Amino acid sequence: MGRGRQKAKQTKVARELKYSTPNTDLTALQRELGGAAPPVWANREPSSDKDDGDEYDPYDDWAPRTR
Repeated sequence: MGRGRQKAKQTKVARELKYSTPNTDLTALQRELGGAAPPVWANREPSSDKDDGDEYDPYDDWAPRTR
C-alpha cells in the first residue's frame, strides 16, 4: 500500500524531465566549439613517469624489508 502516490510522483518527474527544454547557453557553446582560448589543463607539460627516488613514498613503510 502507498505505492500509488510514489509512482505518480515519479511519473510526473519523469515526464517533466522528458518534455522540458532546458535553457542552453549558446554563446558558451560557441566559445567551446569555436576554439577560443585552450583550457588551462592543456597548457601543462606532460608528467614524466620516471621515478627519481627523491620523493617520500608512504608505502615504503609497509613494504617488506630486503637485505
